[in-house]
Amino acid sequence: MSKIFLKKIIAIIFLTHSLIITSSGQTVGSTPYKSQEISEGDGLPVLIKHLPDWESVLERTTFAKSVNELKLALGERPILDLIDFSAGTEAVSAEYDAGKLLIIEYTSPQGSVDADTKFTTALAENDGAATVYRRIGNYNVLVFDAPDKSAAESLVDQVKYEKQIHWLGDNPFRITAERAFVITTADIFLSTLLVIVGGIVLSIFGGIIVGFVFFNHRKSRRAKQTTFTDAGGMTRLNLDGFTPDIAPDRLLND
Repeated sequence: MSKIFLKKIIAIIFLTHSLIITSSGQTVGSTPYKSQEISEGDGLPVLIKHLPDWESVLERTTFAKSVNELKLALGERPILDLIDFSAGTEAVSAEYDAGKLLIIEYTSPQGSVDADTKFTTALAENDGAATVYRRIGNYNVLVFDAPDKSAAESLVDQVKYEKQIHWLGDNPFRITAERAFVITTADIFLSTLLVIVGGIVLSIFGGIIVGFVFFNHRKSRRAKQTTFTDAGGMTRLNLDGFTPDIAPDRLLND
């Protein structure tokens, strides 16, 4: 009887321990936010931490993945209907003294560019004087109900788009850069070699042409001479009778 009772006690202790581990694991692993990027430790979406001075406005912050969630925080605004959340778009809003800040993060630059066109057109048509808008990276940032436009723009200036990409394998951009460096170096070497060889070839042909012209010129001059002398036109003794007599009228008188 004592052995059966001891086994029951051990089973109860094991079951209780398993339930405690399971419940604690669910508590630690659970998070109130469902985001594509969650910060390690506190479980907050990374987008929230891109709010200016996010810790001080955390209680007034709304993280949204649908238009209805944004409208609950910001009210009915026609421009909110232009936001497309179907491709994983996320948004966060918070209240500041300069106005109600809204940061929308799109999953691709093209999505952000398309939204930028829509927002710019809508604000131009509806006279968004109390709204400050700017595109920062893949973020589309708006400040609603801004009493002071300069203060709202200063608030937008504090929003920074910071993303770090870590490649699991070789970085394709690094490989491309190395390949471009090799190609550029090879092109420079080849062009330098061609210039040097071309210069040598041109020098050789130029020398041949100049020498040929000079040789023919000297040959034609010798052909026109009645007598040949190797003195080069200098005054010499007429030992061989080839030097013509000097005319008397060219002699100096005593």
